[in-house]
Amino acid sequence: MKTKQIEKKKVNLITLGCAKNLVDSEVLLTQLKGNGIDASHESEKPADVIIINTCGFIENAKQESIDTILNYAAAKDQGIIEKLFVTGCLSERYRDDLAKEIPQVDAFFGTRELPNLLKRFHADYKTELIGERINTQSTHVAYLKISEGCNRPCSFCAIPLMRGKHISKPIEELVQEAQSLARQGTKELILIAQDTTFYGLDLYKKRNLAELLTALCQVDGIDWIRLHYAFPTGFPEDVLDVMAKEPKICNYLDIPLQHASSKLLTAMRRGINREKTEQLLQTIRKKVPGIAIRTTFIVGHPGETEVDFNELVEFVQDQKFERVGVFTYSHEENTHAYSMDDEVPESIKKERAQTLMEVQEEISLHLNEQKIGQTFKVLIDRVEGGYFIGRTEQDSPEVDNEVLIHSDKQYARLGDFVQVKITDATEFDLYGSIMN
Repeated sequence: MKTKQIEKKKVNLITLGCAKNLVDSEVLLTQLKGNGIDASHESEKPADVIIINTCGFIENAKQESIDTILNYAAAKDQGIIEKLFVTGCLSERYRDDLAKEIPQVDAFFGTRELPNLLKRFHADYKTELIGERINTQSTHVAYLKISEGCNRPCSFCAIPLMRGKHISKPIEELVQEAQSLARQGTKELILIAQDTTFYGLDLYKKRNLAELLTALCQVDGIDWIRLHYAFPTGFPEDVLDVMAKEPKICNYLDIPLQHASSKLLTAMRRGINREKTEQLLQTIRKKVPGIAIRTTFIVGHPGETEVDFNELVEFVQDQKFERVGVFTYSHEENTHAYSMDDEVPESIKKERAQTLMEVQEEISLHLNEQKIGQTFKVLIDRVEGGYFIGRTEQDSPEVDNEVLIHSDKQYARLGDFVQVKITDATEFDLYGSIMN
């Protein structure tokens, strides 16, 4: 009896890591389905073929990817699945080692080998599907990856090793993709890249994020456009002019600063110091009044002393950021910082991270309490635990504050915008009632 060809099998795609990985998976899923293959994303139904899109950014993410591969390798040994393919950042970075250690994997693919992966399914890369993408997460929110790779030399970061040099997508292609997502019901676009403010330098010989934002604002059906991963060094200030002018662009900016000590910023190879950072933040807040700034910091980088950390704490207290995330330094091989002594003990790293988040909790509570009595436009994301849960324009999905509305007292449709009056607040949540 002949076995079925691989393109006739059921395929399940598993995504690990960041939103940029998710977009890659959605592009792959779109290509598979466009070739008539029965593919799904993170389905609970049985599948013959598993594709794992891995993350290799920091130690915890790498371990999660390895554990996931091993789980499906065991499933293959047991005859539960027939084929196992691995792609993404971990595969790009450690392909040879992984192939030796986990021979159950039928093939490993790097971050820019989509056509080669498709060939395993006797499928062609369909250029007519460029700009088309199945949104797997939600009908009303979608990520838009505007470029690939990164040219920055940050000491701690392995992304250039896995993603290569910066490559911008053309504005026309991104507008086409946004239009496709809008036809699927997307109302909020979240712009992502390794470095969104570098956008356009390779294609247009200038930073062209402002022009891209202006073009995306013309897409019918898109109500909110949110900007993530804006690198502070060389920040194009014309972006702020567009943000202030265009009502569709959220008064929100994710700008990873990583530290406040000029000494540490130099060690991290960030190309900026504290003084210039403070000047940039002042300019952002002046040009876009009421903007919510989200940032992230790394504690425990080689060379970080207690004095450096205290300077970071004082900086956060002074700036009063609306949103803050904190990571402990991960010693990644082949990065610039790997040649340095990973001298800060893990216990101290965790203690510093906790201290910084406790400082931010107080700031966030104070800022949230000021919102009580005010009314905000809120996008409803889901129903959970007796609440409709949504977000204001100052909050990105999964990482920021949420607005909770009692579902037994009021009704809202998922994906709708409603006006909500805030009645109570905690450190990271707002409670409110829908205004009729």
